[in-house]
Amino acid sequence: MTESPATKPAGGGGGQRARNGLKPERNGLLKSFGCKHELQPTHNCQPEEEEVRSSLYRRPFVESYEETPMLVAVLTYVGYGILTIFGYLRDFLRHWKIERCHIAREREEQKDFVPLYQDFENFYNRNLYMRIRDNWNRPVCSVPGPRMDLKQRVSHDYNWTFEYTDQVIRDVINLGSYNYLGFAENTGPCTDAVAKVTLQYGVGVASTRQEMGNLDKHEVLEELTASFLGVEAAMAFGMGFATNSMNIPALVGKGCLILSDELNHVSLVLGARLSGATIRVFKHNNMQNLEKLLREAIVHGQPRTHRPWKKILIVVEGIYSMEGSIVRLPEVIALKKRYRAYVYLDEAHSIGALGSRGRGVVDYFGLDPCDVDVMMGTFTKSFGAAGGYIAGKRELIEYLRTHSHSVVYATSMSPPVVEQIIASMKCIMGEDGTTVGQERIRQLAENTVYFRKRLREMGFTVYGNQDSPVIPMMLYMPSKIGAFGREMLKRNIGVVVVGFPATPIIESRVRFCISSAHTKHLLDKALSVISEVGDLLQLKYSRHRLQPSPMRPLDDSVYEDVVD
Repeated sequence: MTESPATKPAGGGGGQRARNGLKPERNGLLKSFGCKHELQPTHNCQPEEEEVRSSLYRRPFVESYEETPMLVAVLTYVGYGILTIFGYLRDFLRHWKIERCHIAREREEQKDFVPLYQDFENFYNRNLYMRIRDNWNRPVCSVPGPRMDLKQRVSHDYNWTFEYTDQVIRDVINLGSYNYLGFAENTGPCTDAVAKVTLQYGVGVASTRQEMGNLDKHEVLEELTASFLGVEAAMAFGMGFATNSMNIPALVGKGCLILSDELNHVSLVLGARLSGATIRVFKHNNMQNLEKLLREAIVHGQPRTHRPWKKILIVVEGIYSMEGSIVRLPEVIALKKRYRAYVYLDEAHSIGALGSRGRGVVDYFGLDPCDVDVMMGTFTKSFGAAGGYIAGKRELIEYLRTHSHSVVYATSMSPPVVEQIIASMKCIMGEDGTTVGQERIRQLAENTVYFRKRLREMGFTVYGNQDSPVIPMMLYMPSKIGAFGREMLKRNIGVVVVGFPATPIIESRVRFCISSAHTKHLLDKALSVISEVGDLLQLKYSRHRLQPSPMRPLDDSVYEDVVD
């Protein structure tokens, strides 16, 4: 495969252009899939620094971000422009009651009050999102495994409201759920254990952990999670979103500095804002930009007073769910040690899905878990359950037990959910006496590499790291967001399409989530349909289609860039 970007020279010159149409990588590096293209160091690059960076990685670190073709970008902007013009025209018709308006708005007798609904903020929902609303919130009426059943619904008013029919769309291939290790199932040892615990404990706890809601199962879960992650202690919470939004304010406050990746999840953003700390955002996975902010923070201190910051907290994610990229954790930890900052790592998507033992991005890079000050993750994805955790030193966990709002005010986790996590985690660790967990981890890694490789061979533009089970494929144009989702469902494939404002306006995409439960037959069937729909909608934008060598078609090392 290609040389690791961690070993390539950093592009410091602003005038350097991408070769072969490849986009400069977001860490200042150029990306190339082929082994033919060598990058020359710029004048600003220090060989000593590059050697230090190279030594941090024990394995190749390959990510791809192809530049949006100019014509596609222009047509995308034109498409949004046309939608906006027609949106204002329809708003004019609604104002004069020529067209009926279904959106929530102010009552006529309250027009002089402070507005409850911001009309301009609802413009996008009224005129753009509503056109393709049928692609989201589809009701699932089965286990969301590799295949699922969907309740059929129809709309007679252009997606303002839906009516459910008596029909069910059966055996839809599921490429959208975060079921990375396939534990979202209704049969097997985990399900049997959950059923047994449900009969013994019931479903609800009806109290907080600090009062009458602290069950022995909660204690077992936290001890097992700490052992799984290789840290001193851990604490479980009933909601993954609240694990971030309610615990970050307990860790930092006024006089502290948060350095946040620009693509961090909204739960991290909300937690940072609620904390009252100063927030500075660094470019996605850009270690040069992060180090620059760290240096400025150390040199200048707090605004106006120039006093030293009480704490500097670097907040990153393991896998970024919209980009499919993996955090450059070795470099983050190196910077954290150099500048004596703290690291908050959100492993919502990476725990269970990365690493030879499924321990997440720390395991993936072969790092010491003790180097990460605050380890956060969720049980909603790889474990097929719900909730989240915070793990680290025992002093940290004991502090959160008395200061976290999620502990003091939130209801405890449901016993069946706790048992699902325990059973699946023991399976991953091999404590159930089987190798099923390791086989699922291995199968997920194989499925991920295979699916990404085939998409690139077919000519699609795919973002992210080669080992990330989150695989974004670019759609770009707003009209193709809804068209792709509908055409795929017609062919019994369920996908998740994403557009503005969740992504940049010209980078709409479909996000595939690969599972170990997907067989090669299912993936091949899905890939065949994706190729068919891609030809129908003209989605094969990549100018660097990967071509397998006819001599060694199964060898990953022989793929090269081919300009169409």
